[in-house]
Amino acid sequence: MAWRRSRSAPARSRRPARHGRHGRVGRSPVVRPPLPPLDTRIDRFDLTVGTAAEFLRSAWEELREVSFEIGDMPPATDADGIPRWAVLTDQKRIILYRVPLERLSHLHRNDDLHRRMMIEGAVFRAAAQYLGKDPWDLGPDRFRYF
Repeated sequence: MAWRRSRSAPARSRRPARHGRHGRVGRSPVVRPPLPPLDTRIDRFDLTVGTAAEFLRSAWEELREVSFEIGDMPPATDADGIPRWAVLTDQKRIILYRVPLERLSHLHRNDDLHRRMMIEGAVFRAAAQYLGKDPWDLGPDRFRYF
């Protein structure tokens, strides 16, 4: 005799397709792995220029009112090629151009320390041009250990 399901009895409910055999497929983990910090090349450039500018402002009173700005590219080239910075003494502004500094500088060792030193050197040279001094006169104790 064949077994028959009565029509009045409810049909067995099936699990939704999102569950696996043991009911755990499709669940997301409670704790995700830590994400790397959002640290971009532009952020590192801004931070390096900012720290060097603050050092120079604290050491030289003539630079306290000077605005250190960051531009992507210079508006035009000059006789020497593509400028790395622009010094506007009448407006009390120093503009450092990020792309030429990063792309056209030749580092003998391509790591974070040498990139930072190259950017700081550009800030010091631009500030020295603004003041009419030698870059080594601006921070003689800063590079003593290198």
